[in-house]
Amino acid sequence: MTDDIALKTLESMVAGRGKNISMDTRGAGSPKLAVIVTCWNYADYVTDAIESVLRQGRRDCELVVIDDGSTDNSWDEICRTGVRAYHIENAGQRLACLRGLQETTAPFVLFLDADDELLPGALTEVLWHLDKDVAKLQFPLLRMDARRRIMSGPVPPLSDFRERELLVREVLKTGYYTSPPTSGNVFRRDVCQLIEGADYERAVDGVILFVAPFMGDIISLSRPLGLYRVHDRNDSGFSSELNPIPLKREAERFEHRLEHLRSLLDKTGLGSRLVTANRAYFHQERSFYLAIANSARVGLRQLLFLLSLLWTYPYSAKVKLSMTVFFALTFMLSSERAKRVINYRLQAHSRSAMGLIRAIFRR
Repeated sequence: MTDDIALKTLESMVAGRGKNISMDTRGAGSPKLAVIVTCWNYADYVTDAIESVLRQGRRDCELVVIDDGSTDNSWDEICRTGVRAYHIENAGQRLACLRGLQETTAPFVLFLDADDELLPGALTEVLWHLDKDVAKLQFPLLRMDARRRIMSGPVPPLSDFRERELLVREVLKTGYYTSPPTSGNVFRRDVCQLIEGADYERAVDGVILFVAPFMGDIISLSRPLGLYRVHDRNDSGFSSELNPIPLKREAERFEHRLEHLRSLLDKTGLGSRLVTANRAYFHQERSFYLAIANSARVGLRQLLFLLSLLWTYPYSAKVKLSMTVFFALTFMLSSERAKRVINYRLQAHSRSAMGLIRAIFRR
């Protein structure tokens, strides 16, 4: 089975899920895009997220807020905005997003985290690019702190492109491609609905990111269209000390996502070509960090295998070289210093050589 036929087979396999949804995104009389805001105990931020959508001035877009059983005053803050909202029993982001899908009808969906915001004109820019062949559109975000002060440039740095087959090959080879956090992605509805089968995790930005190239075109924009808030309650789990728990969780989630993706691709004949977790760069990188976080000795063979995967990864030569130096340096440092430099790398802030040096020699 050729790749082209396999891709069309996957498209037809899920087409029935969204067959009653109009895909004329430039037509009138029906919503073009749904923004689903999911909130859990973000009373300090959720109003900013909602108002950033309302300020877009797009009456052809749906907005619904799902409060995932908040125990603070998030629900009161949401109700004050007057938008359509639902308060549900706490079940995690994935199920909150599924409820949002049930309450909307637009052919494209943006899941906006309650502590993030859209920049002015974001939805107009997004809608200009969408058509029925687009499975996902992505754009970078600017990091801001809890007080809305900008902390960095576009994250991740993205280029402008419309691509499909190149990303299909990348996912098959590595299980990954560069993609923004949740709030920087717009999915076609039939792609979104595949999170229904992702019962192994609470988050939403998992398998649908990586199945999207198999279901249609990926549009990437270089211009930041949103703000990603960095604060002490982000769900990354990374803090002032290197914690093995979120690293283990990330590695396990990656394994489950690959197996879920493989089960979807098996129906097209491509499943056997998908990389296994133990030969994927992302998984080996997390395993390297996890070993150090657990104060285990990393062997030279493990380091060399990680570097061999790094140099087949679609990074620029400059990034590959800098990461090679980073891994080699971490390998040679004492356990405590190695933990500090890895934790520095994993934090959501701008990084620099000087910052890395400070992390090494910090007492």
